[in-house]
Amino acid sequence: MTALASPLHIMETEHFEEVARILARLEKGARLEFIDGKIRSRAVPDGDHGRIIEWLTRLCIQARPELWLYPDQGLKVQAYRGGRARPDGVLAPSGAFVGQGEWADPEPVLMVVEVTSYDSDSGTRDRVEKPRAYAETGIPLYLLIDREACEVTLYSEPDDGRYENIHTVPYGKPLHLPDPVGITLETEALKDWVK
Repeated sequence: MTALASPLHIMETEHFEEVARILARLEKGARLEFIDGKIRSRAVPDGDHGRIIEWLTRLCIQARPELWLYPDQGLKVQAYRGGRARPDGVLAPSGAFVGQGEWADPEPVLMVVEVTSYDSDSGTRDRVEKPRAYAETGIPLYLLIDREACEVTLYSEPDDGRYENIHTVPYGKPLHLPDPVGITLETEALKDWVK
């Protein structure tokens, strides 16, 4: 009987965290994520990307002052929390991540936000991998602001590793974010921040 080749080694979460720490010290603005056992680098946000996060932060604070939209908060995601994601925004109660390290427990998270970048990975990362990872984690809402399609998509009702409800509107149409957020977004302003 011949020995079977061992399966392809997938990096352990602890090793990824060490690699991410080293790279962050060596390369300013380096942003790594670890989803489905794969390391992904994230594009450095451009000015319009930042303006969209600023716009959303203001809306959330006005409607729900007890919440905060944390930019780039690292989260432990996926089943068994083996993945590591760094959403563009994490909506949670103010102070929710005090005392936690770079990769926080997602328990207090109400919604994660991603704004697409103009890079080749954005389609797969933001439209396929992230919704699955966030749904597996049980995060109630995932808001995708898609600058290529000029659409806003809300993923809700996570169940069995996927979101049961997906609702998309073009820029300019209102989008209601149901409980636990309970805010309606007027998306007209997003038209000003696309290429």
